[in-house]
Amino acid sequence: MIKQALIGILCGAVALTVGILIGHYGITKSNGSWAKDVAKDVDESLVEKFLSEVDSSHIRENLRELTKVPHMATTAGDEQTVQLMLKRWQDPDAGLDQAWREEYLVYLSFPDPKKPNKVTVVSPADAVLYTAREKEKVYTPDQDDAEVVQPYAAYSPAGQPKGKLVYANQGKPSDYKLLSETVDLRGTIAITRYGGAGRADKAINAAPYGVSGVLVYTDPLDINDGLMSDASETYPHSWYMPPSGVERGSFNTHYGDMLTPYLAAKEETYRIPAESITGIPPIPIQPIGFEDAYKLICELGGRAAPDAWRGGFNCTYNFGGPGFKSTSAFNESDVKLAIFNTEVVKNSSNVMGVIRGSVEPDRYVIYGNHRDSWVHGAIDPSSGTSVMLELTRVLGRMVKQGTWRPRRSIIFGSWGAEEFGLIGSAEYTEQYFTKLSERTVAYINVDIAVFANATLRASGMPSLQNVIFKATKQVDAPGLGATSVYDNWIRYANRTSSAHGPIPRVGYLTGAGSDYAAFVHYLGIASMDISYTYDRSKTNARIYPAYHTAYDTFDYASKFIDPGFISHQAIARTAGNVLIRLADSLVLPLNCSDYAESLEDYLNTAVPLYQSKLQAQGISMEPLKRAVASFRSAATHLDQVIRSSDLANETPLKVRRINDQLMLLDRAFLDPLAFPDKYAYRHVIWASSSAGKPTFPGLADAFANAELTVGSWARVHYHLSVLSQAIEGAAHTLADVI
Repeated sequence: MIKQALIGILCGAVALTVGILIGHYGITKSNGSWAKDVAKDVDESLVEKFLSEVDSSHIRENLRELTKVPHMATTAGDEQTVQLMLKRWQDPDAGLDQAWREEYLVYLSFPDPKKPNKVTVVSPADAVLYTAREKEKVYTPDQDDAEVVQPYAAYSPAGQPKGKLVYANQGKPSDYKLLSETVDLRGTIAITRYGGAGRADKAINAAPYGVSGVLVYTDPLDINDGLMSDASETYPHSWYMPPSGVERGSFNTHYGDMLTPYLAAKEETYRIPAESITGIPPIPIQPIGFEDAYKLICELGGRAAPDAWRGGFNCTYNFGGPGFKSTSAFNESDVKLAIFNTEVVKNSSNVMGVIRGSVEPDRYVIYGNHRDSWVHGAIDPSSGTSVMLELTRVLGRMVKQGTWRPRRSIIFGSWGAEEFGLIGSAEYTEQYFTKLSERTVAYINVDIAVFANATLRASGMPSLQNVIFKATKQVDAPGLGATSVYDNWIRYANRTSSAHGPIPRVGYLTGAGSDYAAFVHYLGIASMDISYTYDRSKTNARIYPAYHTAYDTFDYASKFIDPGFISHQAIARTAGNVLIRLADSLVLPLNCSDYAESLEDYLNTAVPLYQSKLQAQGISMEPLKRAVASFRSAATHLDQVIRSSDLANETPLKVRRINDQLMLLDRAFLDPLAFPDKYAYRHVIWASSSAGKPTFPGLADAFANAELTVGSWARVHYHLSVLSQAIEGAAHTLADVI
């Protein structure tokens, strides 16, 4: 019995030892595998591999393919680009994990091809004395394509107003006010130039004065540095807009589908009545070329306009009598608009693609660019789409070959119907509001990738500044040998940071100029927009001159914007570098202290501007000062926690907690009630502003209005409280615990 007991004990001990050894080595092996994955950081050799594989010739061929035909939203050409994107992203050798199309039924506006819009000068007997061009002049076969849409103002109402012509500069409220002090504007037609006010605002601002219709043109001073001749000075001889060029555009002030505010525009979604839409022109408006504007403006009578209203024409810019000079062949004549635009609900597609993350698949880095254009759209937006296709080719091949898979998921969006008001991206954020709010790390927007080939231009949340800098230091500037994009950039646009010294200037995303709008203003997601652009000391061009015209073609892009496509390549390398770092970094490369510096800069601007007058109204700025100081303290503390922690060897939960604090920071600045008059603007730091002050937008606008309107100081106090509490709340999200 004793012997049997000893044998049993011995066997049990052996079994226990074997079990412990098996368990130890088994667990160690398993633990080592997942621990290594969880703790992985950016692989710098992979970044270098990516940079080396981005090919300018591929980008050139992408652009050639994308611009073969006009591809305005929902047209046959647009569907061709949908199929191209799907084919590339579903490629078995260099595609993404998954690609699909998202469909929305959206409210769009088109001219009637059977009844072209017309602008004429008519005599008192209604005889036509002059007719503006209906289509732009043809220089290459591209402009002769049957699918080139007539220049028009999308969402302009139909109508045939007729009246005496007046010149209203840029159509700002102040312009119409000044003009009305000299001229009775009732029943007139106003001609305005692009710039100064939004497209739709030129008509919205005119209507209260009784103006019955509006023309808009691009002045050669604002786009061509004054040059006007297509015999030698403008396209096809240079990048400048030719005399017949017309900037098309969407004439609305809101973004997203206008019939389904705050709802995704799916087939069965509730739609408001069309007559309830706001933010569109209440009177007809039509764009024309500067060759026609020259004929009209130089014949105007009345007093001379102020010097600030004068453009590049070699004549006096007069207000209008109203109407033309007594010596003009147009004397006593009216200008007549015949606008036949129609509104329709049509199907528009986003093309979506994804590379699934290996460690945190539920955290998303989103990269987007719209696909639709007004005509061929070589620069806007196909420069960005050609870059995105090259970026996804390189990354997709790495995934397919098994050499790389990102830590976090990457979502690519080829947005539809952006030109009509950022519709595709806005509908996507509305459909997936909750998921995107909870899971999105950052959004990268590359719309017009290359305006020109001088230097980088970047805008974004301050927290993204550092990762942009890091990426640009690793990319060679086009045509400058060993000079980095960063070193070239700082020569053109720089500022002095209290923390970093001289650095490149990164702009802020305060408006709704591209598809970042819904991500910034509606969702509060850290976003950036980058491009290569021109040397602003050498041109006054408001934007690249062929913008939204029939001349924005592959020929124009390859000859005058980026010969060799090396600026496209630099943007692809920069954007892809940022994308990899956001997707692969163990700790998100978002810097709260840089955010604190921007808030302090805004505060330092606001205090001398507003404090004394607010004190006179019994309103204190101390809560705002305390909030900014609190944010600085919390940001400094979180930075210290990150620097002092060996996060690669910490529990994954600590890394996840810190990353969530960084990811969700901008959500803390959202207030859905802060801007009741601004559709889908909820971010209290980066909303648009009309006050023209580099400080907190809601406070700046409220203060400007209070100085003009008696009894509106309460609104200033309200915005000050909204702002103070949002910043204080954001500071608390950076703290360790409750």
